[in-house]
Amino acid sequence: MTTDADTHAPVLDVRHLSVRYNEVHALDDVSVTLAVGRICGLIGVNGSGKSTLFKALMGLLVPREGSVELFGTTTAQARKRGLVAYMPQAEEVDWTFPVSVSDVVAMGLYGRLGPARRLGSSDRAAVGDALERVGLTALRKRQIGQLSGGQRKRVFIARSIAQDARLLLLDEPFAGVDQASERTMTELLKALRDEGRSVLVSTHDLAGVPALCDEAVLLHRRVLASGEPSQVLTHGNLARAFGAAPADAAAAGTAASTSDGGF
Repeated sequence: MTTDADTHAPVLDVRHLSVRYNEVHALDDVSVTLAVGRICGLIGVNGSGKSTLFKALMGLLVPREGSVELFGTTTAQARKRGLVAYMPQAEEVDWTFPVSVSDVVAMGLYGRLGPARRLGSSDRAAVGDALERVGLTALRKRQIGQLSGGQRKRVFIARSIAQDARLLLLDEPFAGVDQASERTMTELLKALRDEGRSVLVSTHDLAGVPALCDEAVLLHRRVLASGEPSQVLTHGNLARAFGAAPADAAAAGTAASTSDGGF
């Protein structure tokens, strides 16, 4: 189903966003925009505010200052219209919950179903098509927690496809997946981009950013740099973000993926 999103407005428009957890500044004066049909990589160490930004975009926390617009409207309206889909970090999902792969994908359709949430024939077809596209048709009846890390991430992408979301917010989708799964997801996200969808994806894989992303934002509670990946991923910028000497900045980015904690 094609949405009626306003193609003249930015998909994502964040202006002067500030978020605090008590006295801790998680985000400070952050501004980010994203156009239709673009993939933006969100880069930063754990604790730099990436997950906080995703939660603010989804309306899961209230910013202290600033504004968020999705498709020229409020987050609440964009979610109601099914325009945005969110993949949280893996540790925020209860993988023991007794739902199948198909059930999880079908959750993307709940916004347009009635109170009984009964799938019609077109809804079931959308779920089946989405699973086929991510290569999980054979696992559709399996409990979600029985999948590998890469398969779990593809289930969430399938959910966004079934939903026909035009903006995908992906928080560390490549964490804990093997290289083959990462390549599969990279090609899938690029295909979705080519269909006119937009993606904001946080990642620690600095080497993979130029191949995946049209643009990048380097975040350390504030926006340190934004633009094309080649302009953002300089030794100087990475040293500012990761606290390493320029020659060690890329290695620091890789090491950050295994560090503990973060907003």
